[in-house]
Amino acid sequence: MLGRNNNGHRDPIMRALTLAIALAASVALFATGAQAQIYKSVDEQGRVTYSDTPPPDSDSEAVDLQPTNTTPSTPVPTRSPAQPETEQPAASAPKVAITAPGNESTIPMGGGIFDVAASVTPTLSAGQTLQLHIDGEPWGEPQASGSWHLENIFRGAHDLSVTLLNAAGEAVTQSESVRVYVLRPSIQ
Repeated sequence: MLGRNNNGHRDPIMRALTLAIALAASVALFATGAQAQIYKSVDEQGRVTYSDTPPPDSDSEAVDLQPTNTTPSTPVPTRSPAQPETEQPAASAPKVAITAPGNESTIPMGGGIFDVAASVTPTLSAGQTLQLHIDGEPWGEPQASGSWHLENIFRGAHDLSVTLLNAAGEAVTQSESVRVYVLRPSIQ
């Protein structure tokens, strides 16, 4: 017999599946928001069933369900007559992010060699450059490219960040810091 074990009892997996289906049906029933009468009945094994039609036996009771969503709707803002129909969105502030290596990355054994990549949105304007910082100190010269090839980085934890500089060399914005762990053989 399907769903029964060797002792003739219901298989625990089938019981769990039946319970999950009943729960899903109950949730679907409650989610409809219908204000119809709901009936609750309990059979001789103690299983609870909810239905929108009264069961034939007299051991059922009518259940009054409250609405599940009582949050008021969000008002839709209206456009004032003074506002033009086609407003241009305000220019967003530039954003710099290190895309590689990922935060908490480990650089494997070797010569402390790895690449750093950064993205800028919107793209760099004329005269803007990027400055890589390792442990708060500038690394190399500012450049228009968002990629750096690093070699001979000492072993240990290092915090990387990239600063967007304007044409005058002043910091506009900086990326969030990314921590890397460089593994290198030690000389003793």
